Amino acid sequence: MNHAEGLEVSADGLSVVLTSVSSDSHTWNLVVLQLVLEELGHQVHNLGACVPDELMVSECLRLRPDLIVVSSVNGHGFHDGLRLIRQVRNHAELAGTPMVIGGKLGIAGPGCDRSRTQLTAAGYGAVFEDGTGLTAFQSYVGRLAIGQAS
Repeated sequence: MNHAEGLEVSADGLSVVLTSVSSDSHTWNLVVLQLVLEELGHQVHNLGACVPDELMVSECLRLRPDLIVVSSVNGHGFHDGLRLIRQVRNHAELAGTPMVIGGKLGIAGPGCDRSRTQLTAAGYGAVFEDGTGLTAFQSYVGRLAIGQAS
């Protein structure tokens, strides 16, 4: 499914909601991602660390972002991310909003294709596991900005 169909990008770039999962108190990852996204020309609404699912959903309903970026480094990203996307996708207004997740998603380390498959099947447009590097993420966001991401 191409979530980017019909996406109109303003001259100010994408409107991006950046968040961690509710169990993750790390902030440096969010600061780095905010800087990367802003350098790419996008507007970032950084919700910070330990964001309760309900708050993240309500902020997305209020802001109507072009992209939702979820970052986790505590090793609980897989489980928290699955729960979070189910809550987001339960709202028709956010059902087509591109959403990606990345970071340390489990305690077993990167390379678990089963986790990636489950996360994309749940509705994430892309999964960027720890060790992937920023190039893949930047490429995805770039394609999304011109309406080619899937």
